[in-house]
Amino acid sequence: MSTHDASIPPSSSLSSSPSSFPSSSGLHQAPAPEAFRVEADATQGFWHKGPRDTLPPPDMLGPYSRHRPRVPPVPGRKAWIIGSGIAGMAAAFYLIRDGGMKGEDITLLDTLDIAGGSLDGSGNAEQGYLIRGGREMNWNYDNFWDLFQDVQALELPPGYSVLDEYRQVNDHDPNWSKARLMHRQGEIRDFSTLGLSRAHQLEIVKLLLKRKEDLDDVTIEDFFSSSFLETNFWFLWRSMFAFENWHSLLEVKLYMHRFLDAIDGLTDMSALVFPKYNQWDSFVVPLMRHLQSHGVKVQWATRAYDLDLVELGSQKTVTGIRCKVQGQDQRLAVGPHDVVFALTGSMTEGTAYGDMDTVPVLQRGNEEPGEDSDWLLWKNLSLKSPVFGKPKKFYGNVAGSMWESATLTCRPSPLVDRLKALSVNDPYSGKTVTGGIITFTDSNWVLSFTCNRQPHFPDQPKDVLVLWVYALLMDKDGNNVKKPMPQCTGREVLAELCYHLGIVDQVDAVAAQTKVRLSLMPYITAQFMPRAAGDRPDVVPQGCTNLALMGQFVETRNDIIFTMECSVRTARIGVYTLLGIPKQVPDISPTQYDIRNLLKGARALNNNEPFPGERLLHRLLGKSYFAHILPPLPDKDETLKERAEAELATLLGKGSQALGVAAQWLERAREGLQRKGR
Repeated sequence: MSTHDASIPPSSSLSSSPSSFPSSSGLHQAPAPEAFRVEADATQGFWHKGPRDTLPPPDMLGPYSRHRPRVPPVPGRKAWIIGSGIAGMAAAFYLIRDGGMKGEDITLLDTLDIAGGSLDGSGNAEQGYLIRGGREMNWNYDNFWDLFQDVQALELPPGYSVLDEYRQVNDHDPNWSKARLMHRQGEIRDFSTLGLSRAHQLEIVKLLLKRKEDLDDVTIEDFFSSSFLETNFWFLWRSMFAFENWHSLLEVKLYMHRFLDAIDGLTDMSALVFPKYNQWDSFVVPLMRHLQSHGVKVQWATRAYDLDLVELGSQKTVTGIRCKVQGQDQRLAVGPHDVVFALTGSMTEGTAYGDMDTVPVLQRGNEEPGEDSDWLLWKNLSLKSPVFGKPKKFYGNVAGSMWESATLTCRPSPLVDRLKALSVNDPYSGKTVTGGIITFTDSNWVLSFTCNRQPHFPDQPKDVLVLWVYALLMDKDGNNVKKPMPQCTGREVLAELCYHLGIVDQVDAVAAQTKVRLSLMPYITAQFMPRAAGDRPDVVPQGCTNLALMGQFVETRNDIIFTMECSVRTARIGVYTLLGIPKQVPDISPTQYDIRNLLKGARALNNNEPFPGERLLHRLLGKSYFAHILPPLPDKDETLKERAEAELATLLGKGSQALGVAAQWLERAREGLQRKGR
């Protein structure tokens, strides 16, 4: 059966088809049969409740969406999952929880000998710890938390989930930063506002209003002015999410919608939540324990590089997986009822490592990743059919997708002393330290560093701190070390950090107490490269009957990439589609439409000052039921009427007839609301 026959949702949840409305007799017409759309898209049109529209709307998630439809088991069905990162593990989780499959019928294949993919965390205090990257987290990652509310917590007693554990940590230790931006070798730069002029604000509003379809292959620097790219907003945004100026403007737009609810907490990072430990211990360990307790199998040292496809008409069915196992070619047969889930591309593929005295040596070419690459599977699929997208758009420019990180294992030194002065709490207290990255705005590398809650590893000694450092620009000489970061040893990267912290004269004392491990990643922002419609394949490409693609390089409609939420979402869509589970994977949280978020976002973009028209809203709604949605004004009550009328004059023009009419209407509307409220 075609996946598109099996998958698919009544929903028209967003249609305005006549059969959803009352007929002339006053009775609903019978709903026409429709395929079930697993992947919700709340932007397709106006949502209304008709007889075939399931509740809640596709971007609303709550306990009512926790139902588990009954799915008849398919005898003999097995699942093959290529990649044991968060996407692959999520696919296994949903196959078991919602698909009713047995764990022993599910096999994960991985090139490495350890699960987690890009979610890593390794090392020790003696050789130095290693974290290639980190993830900012949001409360409305609805798919991610749907998964982890059913996974046993790492440290809490049985019955408590990873979500329970996560909330306890963040509810009792809120995140914020007191030194988010720095410059001039140790000075904290004023980051109290986003630093946007009226022209810059208009640029953001224009981008938010643009249709996604109009932004194919447009870059950030194609759209924004050069002065915008020097604002506090852009330093905060690009350093938090790792955007380069030549990356996709479409992805920046999607990020702005996704994080609109957090924009007033962007400056001090109070909108973010972080795990207790590194991402591998916090998420990979408990999830893998969960899967293995259900009997899921893992086959290591297995690089899948191609899939055998049989085409019958428009349908494409996987019959075999071509792979190298321990370096030897093998073909894994895929049965007629089996399903296959494959990761496309890899952000951390080809990482080159260095240390205190060793420079990382990159092995990957700028245009082709080579035959021993995790990109090879997607590349070979793309040669079979255009429905599999264009991987070279993403892997074909290493210079544009590369950056480097450094993990610092620190014992007491002048660096730790400086860190204490920049931290929210004592670094050894177990509570929030820097509250996220601190970015040096005058760094030629755009250098940032962070110290998360300590210990960052469960086995970390009490006198050791783990810091993480990264830079965005790989082709610029440092301010202190006169060479690009990829040409530097760990000792030189440490010297550059000390320079920007104002302690370069103490670098020898710091180096004596610090171990540095470097990670140069050629594809770490490949998912942000400029793209157009069709460059990324759908989760279940058109015509595929038993194949789903997952991860950061597949089409996600309205969601963003470079998140664990995206990995879980794509895996979940694949599972529900291939198994014919009649349940929608929710669209992103509707917080972008919430009037409260729009109002506070407008205030934040206007540098925390009342935005144009805000006083008019206060004049209209200030004594109504809806007064509480309005941000407080700095004005006294007796001046509100005059200021509101001044705003009208600014908007409509002094002396215009429209001004008088609008002022009268505003006053009548306000009085009417007051009368209704009595």
